[in-house]
Amino acid sequence: MTAPTTPSPISGRHTVAALVLLTFATGLADAVSVLVLGRVFVANMTGNVIYLGFWLAPRSSLDLGGVAVVIPTFVATTIVSGRLHRLIGHRAQPWITIVLTTEIAVLLSLSILAGTGVLHYHDNTKLIIIAMLAVTFGLQHSSARQFGIPELSTTMLTSTIVSIGLDSRLAGGTGERQTLRLSVVATMCAGAFAGATMTNFFVAPTFVVAAVVVAVSLLIFRFGTAPVKSEVVETS
Repeated sequence: MTAPTTPSPISGRHTVAALVLLTFATGLADAVSVLVLGRVFVANMTGNVIYLGFWLAPRSSLDLGGVAVVIPTFVATTIVSGRLHRLIGHRAQPWITIVLTTEIAVLLSLSILAGTGVLHYHDNTKLIIIAMLAVTFGLQHSSARQFGIPELSTTMLTSTIVSIGLDSRLAGGTGERQTLRLSVVATMCAGAFAGATMTNFFVAPTFVVAAVVVAVSLLIFRFGTAPVKSEVVETS
């Protein structure tokens, strides 16, 4: 049985704003993981499965230590998240507060451990960084999808990009939800751009920036306006 969706505790517009911020944080994190930690995505698992296929090819020289850590850690986190959602998901405010507070705590801890040299980016301790990021974004992705807005899972873009073309007026569609879909793609790209730019100068502070973005999302979920009865999220 699939986990039930959870009505957002805030208005549709505020829900979209909060989830878009989490999408931006995803771009930041994957920029760090791919460009600094090696061939591994800490949020977008599709890329890791492709890397795994490359590794299985004959005469492959890829080092997939990061992928070997991130996939099982990510899956284990989604299991815990599913349990949490089934226990308290009906109480949306406490549930999303626990989720996002945990994200912030992990990201800040990671920035301290990496910034002080306890963890490094180019030896085996980077696997701990990868695992911690997998926990963060496994928790985020599996929680965000419970709001039932396909475009705002905060990590997956392929289906969103397909829908941009499939439902466009050029394809004979209505063109509805296109603004939201394009905004999500642009936000992920902006997060990746920001993360890639920052890694040219520093790495650990990037985790702080991601934590701040998540914190703003948490504030929106905590203090955003309550949804109007029978409200539909504005997606056009």
